[in-house]
Amino acid sequence: MILSILLMVLDHRFHQAETLRSTLSVLTYPIQFLAEIPSDVGRWITEALQSRHDLQETNHRLLRENLKLHAELQQLAALQAENERLRDLLGSAYKIGNRVLVAELSAMDLDPFRQQVMINKGSRSGVFEGQAVLDAHAVMGQVTHVSPMTATVLLITDVEHSLPVQVLRNGLRTIAVGSGRINRLELPYLPNNADIRNDDLLVTSGLGGKFPPGYPVARIVEVKRQPGKPFATVTAQPLAQLDRTREVLLVWEISVPPQFPEQEEAAGTPGFPLSPENETEAP
Repeated sequence: MILSILLMVLDHRFHQAETLRSTLSVLTYPIQFLAEIPSDVGRWITEALQSRHDLQETNHRLLRENLKLHAELQQLAALQAENERLRDLLGSAYKIGNRVLVAELSAMDLDPFRQQVMINKGSRSGVFEGQAVLDAHAVMGQVTHVSPMTATVLLITDVEHSLPVQVLRNGLRTIAVGSGRINRLELPYLPNNADIRNDDLLVTSGLGGKFPPGYPVARIVEVKRQPGKPFATVTAQPLAQLDRTREVLLVWEISVPPQFPEQEEAAGTPGFPLSPENETEAP
């Protein structure tokens, strides 16, 4: 017991067991891979036995969604061009999209006091501690531990997680703190007279250097103001599907100088840096 306590203290204070933990994670990775084989085989059999009618309906639905997305993309291109013109007028810094890496959830944490998940990308893919993690809807959390082939992600609803946010409607900045419940965030530092309402959208403020600014986080669902107390009781619901998402995005924030049309034609891909395999560029 004394040796175990000593090892835990050394690991927590001085990270002495980090190398040993990474080595053990490499050794146990084949076991995790074998444990996932039955579910992968079952999913493949289900997809293989799917009826032709279902496949046709899915194909038609995807075609309609693709057409709708193309129409929205045309509108987005116009808005992006207008935004660039406004940036030039205001003398703002030019910034292109973020580099992202797609990963899949490989395991859930069995600790009832922690809300974290494990993903199938690690330091070999460039993942680093403190990296922002999103799903298709909003911010999910950040990487807290990295091994060569896996990483642990602390969700934004964990009681030890706090995230700088701002209200999209008026730019009010505050801190969103995890409540320990998968569908709830708390904003404990807003005074009673703060301009915040139900249904206000919270986005990342970019302060703290962990999360790029402007990503959606949560929506306000309850505001209670009690006379005699300095702070209001404000509750928000995360927009990310923390209990259902399987694929996630790991984000790198990249800022590069603008390219003129001649430079873009020479580079081959206008306005976007090259990315390694399995990586994409988010607009």
